[in-house]
Amino acid sequence: MRPNTFAPSWALCSALLALPQLSAAFYLPGVAPTSYKDGDRVPLYVNSIKPIAAQDALLHSVMSYDYYNERFRFCQPEGGPSYVSESLGSILFGDRIMTSPFELNMARNESCKKLCSSKYDMPSAHFVNKRIAQGYALNWLVDGLPAGQKLLDDLTGTAFYSPGFAMGLISTTDPDGPTFFNNHYDIVIEYHKVSNRQDQLRVVGVIVQPSSKAYKDGNLDCNDNQTPPVVLSEDASSETEVVFTYSVYWTESSTVWATRWDKYLHVFDPKIHWFSLVNSAVVVVFLTVTVTSVLFRALKKDIARYNRLDQINLEDLSGTSALEDGVQEDSGWKLVHGDVFRTPTHPLLLSVFLGNGAQLFVMTGFTICFALLGFLSPSNRGSLGTIMIFLYTLLSFVGGYASAVVYKSMSGEKWKLNIGLTPLLVPGIVFSTFFFLNLFLWANGAAGAVPFTTMLVIIAIWFIISIPLSVAGSWLGFRAPAIDAPVRTNQIPRQIPPATTYLKPIPSMLLVGILPFGAIFVELYFIMSSIWFSKIYYMFGFLFLCYGLMIITCAAVTVLMVYFLLCAENYHWQWRSFLAAGTSAGYIFINALMYLISKLSLGGLSGTVLYIGYSALLSFLFFILTGSIGFFSSWWFVHKIYGSIKID
Repeated sequence: MRPNTFAPSWALCSALLALPQLSAAFYLPGVAPTSYKDGDRVPLYVNSIKPIAAQDALLHSVMSYDYYNERFRFCQPEGGPSYVSESLGSILFGDRIMTSPFELNMARNESCKKLCSSKYDMPSAHFVNKRIAQGYALNWLVDGLPAGQKLLDDLTGTAFYSPGFAMGLISTTDPDGPTFFNNHYDIVIEYHKVSNRQDQLRVVGVIVQPSSKAYKDGNLDCNDNQTPPVVLSEDASSETEVVFTYSVYWTESSTVWATRWDKYLHVFDPKIHWFSLVNSAVVVVFLTVTVTSVLFRALKKDIARYNRLDQINLEDLSGTSALEDGVQEDSGWKLVHGDVFRTPTHPLLLSVFLGNGAQLFVMTGFTICFALLGFLSPSNRGSLGTIMIFLYTLLSFVGGYASAVVYKSMSGEKWKLNIGLTPLLVPGIVFSTFFFLNLFLWANGAAGAVPFTTMLVIIAIWFIISIPLSVAGSWLGFRAPAIDAPVRTNQIPRQIPPATTYLKPIPSMLLVGILPFGAIFVELYFIMSSIWFSKIYYMFGFLFLCYGLMIITCAAVTVLMVYFLLCAENYHWQWRSFLAAGTSAGYIFINALMYLISKLSLGGLSGTVLYIGYSALLSFLFFILTGSIGFFSSWWFVHKIYGSIKID
């Protein structure tokens, strides 16, 4: 299962942060339990086959395949399989759910039941053996629950269910030994009796224990431990016949339906999360104290001295010129008051980026709060992707409005171009990159390839809903009163003196960008592991805290850089604040490359291109998001300090 991967702070949510596992106890309104009677048919659905960690603990592929891909030769239901309806987010995350030939009847055990037999020639045997070596896992669904394997966390000693189970295994005694193909499945299903209705039974857990059994002479005794394993021969002159069987065991459980997901939602080493949060909180406190010291001590003192000097006649006082020089030398930010609100270079591009950044900021905040309150439960597959697309579409109005207001404050004249580029430029880059990467999935026949019809649906949502809302927001933004600068801008630009080393563009960007990245580094590791290793991510309490700390860190460190920049009489703060805060995305991309080297072993070109492409796409969106946070916080800061002084 793909993770509910990507996230402002709300006071109402803060009381819930002490319970990081809160989302496990909530379900999206409208998701009702399904009750069965004794003997009722319980459908088992199959999902796409996805790679997880192989036996060497590395990920060897990012491609997923349809369960009924002809090269797997798995048993199909009579009349052929049919697709189960899915949400838009579920399709985008690579789910391809279909019916299966398995027959499960509530509370009725089955033993060694035959599914079918299949013959594997040399090409199909080679294909399956390679997928086993790469660590591919089968994904089944019973009553919405993923079928998994019961594992034990060695660190905490707690048992949990890991979604998916191995297609086969490689001999551990001999690295060059044979590859065993699992053809028998022991399906253990836990059920719970409804307290007030004993005849109503509900599924609360699914475990599959696969095994490899090469049946001989029609003997389908799956309980015979002496049966040799199945080895698919890659000899071109022979075929391997495989008989698929399964057993079903029903066990009554005390787990109630409302908490059945708890055993699937496991936190690996929660102490790391808390250590990361405490570390980030210390950094945030340090930065906040530093910025507060700048604002309420240095700036307050400077503003008071300037306003006092403005009220006296400096020419009638002896030595006042030296006093004035001392003030100017001590606080160079006041010297550039006539240039600080000068229109930056490429104001159109900056305003478009900022509009999309504001849109992403609001969307991410709402998404994380919805997830924190349990509205994006894993029981509703694809809900995260669906709600993100829904919110991003509706919040196009916010993006258009913010872009127009910023562009108007910069005295931009190409307002028609601004209206058109705001909903087209950034979404166009994202969609084009996504479409290009999807071509690699299509070329490899991967199940994760988004169907062409779904692409058309996304384009329709973009052009029919998103663009009109953005245009409406831009129209209101241009009609709204302009945000006037508190000081007048000189006609002739002031000369900028040479900057010290740490205030030059590259060093300052690298210094500013690393702190927001440090606030989310640990949580980013768990998110990436969930994305690429097909795990369930649900630690939205930690994510909410990390996101809030990142916002504060990003704003504080950017404001501090802008203050030092203005003191150095450099008034080009607009792009510098955006790029410096956005540099944290560069660290995220570098971290993704390091993750590729340390945790992944993608041998093929397609897998490497897909990983780097998706990582670059996510980094670009993070660049827009953090850059906008840095700019708007700096914009507020500059308006605040220059609005507090009296200028003749």
